[in-house]
Amino acid sequence: MNVILYTRAGCHLCDDAKLLLQNHGLSPQEVDIDADPALTARFDTCVPVVEIDGQVRFRGVVNEVLLRRLLRK
Repeated sequence: MNVILYTRAGCHLCDDAKLLLQNHGLSPQEVDIDADPALTARFDTCVPVVEIDGQVRFRGVVNEVLLRRLLRK
């Protein structure tokens, strides 16, 4: 499973999302949206954003119940 966590410095929700993903055995690739103007424009107000296998699955908060369902597939 390819997991990307779009984040930014100082984002406590991003820290929570990373910990939750790791607790479920995932190793997300972290991408700081502030390092790329296109990503900042796309995700500015909705970080953290979690992309799994090329699809954005979560914005703002990772729902653990939905995450478990995705991992079972």
